[in-house]
Amino acid sequence: MSLIRIDKLFNFEKGVLQSSKCTPGKYDFITASSEWKTHNEYTHDCEALIFAAAASGSLGRTHYVNGKFISSDLCFIITQKDPINLPIDLKFYHLIFNELKDEIVRNTKAGTSKEAIGLAAFGKYELPYFDINKQIEAKEQFVNAFDHKKDLNTELSHQLSLIKQLRQSFLREAMQGKLLPQIASEGNGRDLLEKIKAEKQKLIAEKKLKKEKDLLAINPDEIPFEIPENWVWCRLGNIAILITDGKHGDCNDEINSGYYFLSAKDIQNGKLIYNCARQITYSDFIETHRRTNLEPGDLCVVNTGATIGKTSFAPDDELTRKTTFQKSVAVIKVINHLISMKYIEYFIINETPKLLKTSRGSAINNLLLGDLRSTILPLPPLSEQQRIVAKLEELMAYSDKLEKSINGSKEQNEMLLQQVLREALREK
Repeated sequence: MSLIRIDKLFNFEKGVLQSSKCTPGKYDFITASSEWKTHNEYTHDCEALIFAAAASGSLGRTHYVNGKFISSDLCFIITQKDPINLPIDLKFYHLIFNELKDEIVRNTKAGTSKEAIGLAAFGKYELPYFDINKQIEAKEQFVNAFDHKKDLNTELSHQLSLIKQLRQSFLREAMQGKLLPQIASEGNGRDLLEKIKAEKQKLIAEKKLKKEKDLLAINPDEIPFEIPENWVWCRLGNIAILITDGKHGDCNDEINSGYYFLSAKDIQNGKLIYNCARQITYSDFIETHRRTNLEPGDLCVVNTGATIGKTSFAPDDELTRKTTFQKSVAVIKVINHLISMKYIEYFIINETPKLLKTSRGSAINNLLLGDLRSTILPLPPLSEQQRIVAKLEELMAYSDKLEKSINGSKEQNEMLLQQVLREALREK
């Protein structure tokens, strides 16, 4: 092996076509993206590598092509230069460019806000050069390893899909009362529902809760499955004392005010995240807080956008008392000594796909408050809610462990593939 400058090994030139001027046609239009486009004309008919030289998110990505094509002006077209003295297997060097991608970019790029690689700097970079027989041998070893990796990744992805289905199955069985045996001494859901109604009436009388609009009685046609005899069907609005969302409008920012205005992006991994959260004026906070009144233990649910259905509980700390939300987050409150809020969270997670089908969102997904209030849920006695939650926590932790193990196998599979390439390139 020897190190030889790129401009000694290859001819290379910039592509000519701007993506905005692409006209779909029958020829490959190769850009910095992982997905190619088409164009109605071509500039080259050959075997080549296409190197992304001026696309920040894809800088250094290299494609292999053999045939008629045109390339983006953000890329370099690389072809063999001296087939007699320095023969090149371009499929092999496709592997080399991608294996050394980070190093090539780090040593040749220029610019700060908009990084790019110039022709001169690119040409001066030295690549390892191997005898042509070594190139072909290493390529074949890597291709065989890649096929094995692809097969294994397909199987691992299938296993991840099965774990997702397993989680859904656990939730479904929990909501149908099939996860645990029934215990008669725990009481029944009907008595619990009456206690909740009585408690809500008491809060209304004490002016701690506004009188609600009556919800429609449950029609037998709405009931999706059978539940145990000691459970009862009710609407979420029957057992919640508040289902609301954040402010439908904006607030005025104030740096370091200590009063937070969170949105959907600030609910991650089951937590409220404050790292990039907006802080607003005290007067705007007070106005919006009257609507959400966030308290420790309340359930926060993303109800708009790409992460819809993500949840978090408000922790028992000072930040909670200084937090309110934009309209992309809903807040659900219950009477905590009568309802397990964790059971409600699992119900929401299980129900979100169905709610999305009935909600009237347009281009953006929405969980509408009216749909949340009127959705029906199976209500077991409190002790069984708590037993269900404990069992689901155990099963979900087991699922997480399996998922972590499979993802670890995928990472190891990728590392082994790179090791195969390094071993193939090592001088014997």
